[in-house]
Formats: sequence, C-alpha cells, structure tokens
Amino acid sequence: MTSKAELACVYSALLLVDDDVAVTGEKIQTILKAANVDVEPYWPGLFAKALEGINVKELITNIGSGVGAAPAGGAAPVAAAAAEAAPQKEEKKKVESEAESDDDMGFGLFD
Repeated sequence: MTSKAELACVYSALLLVDDDVAVTGEKIQTILKAANVDVEPYWPGLFAKALEGINVKELITNIGSGVGAAPAGGAAPVAAAAAEAAPQKEEKKKVESEAESDDDMGFGLFD
C-alpha cells in the first residue's frame, strides 16, 4: 500500500522533472512545505537518491516498451508469441473439463 508521504514525494519529483529542474531532496522538501504536506525527513532524500542518474521523462515515455514488447515492424514475433500461447489455452480447457467430469460423478471436492 502506498502512503501519503510516498505519493507526495513522487508528485513533487514529477513536478521538478516536468519543469526541467534537478531532483534533489531539498527541492522535494521545498515543494512539500509549500503544499503543507508533512513527511518523515528521510523521504525526500530517498526519492532524490533513487532518481539520481535516471532520465524520468524517458522512463515515462517508454513505459510500454519493456519486456515482451514487439520490436518496430515486428509482426512475425507477435505471431510467434500468439502461436506459443495457443496450446496453453487448450491445456487449460482439458483441465477444466476433467474437473467438471469429476463433479458429475459425485467425486467433487465440496460435495
């Protein structure tokens, strides 16, 4: 579960990044004070340290290009992935039908 302090620090860091200002613990703390948000003193520094050396704008814009994303013009890899997924769906149907047949015979788990 996310706390108010974490969310406040995230939003403060995003404000700084959007304005092309370096994300530091002091600047996050300044924004939090202006917004009348009280957080433990370690939160701003923790977030600033976590974002050190990271291009947040690039991270946000490339959110969909993680593991499993198709390369540019990659219809063939997508088709191959779909072909691999098809047998798994068939196996699930078999398992479900076997479970249903057990229930029909009176051997169900919750009878």
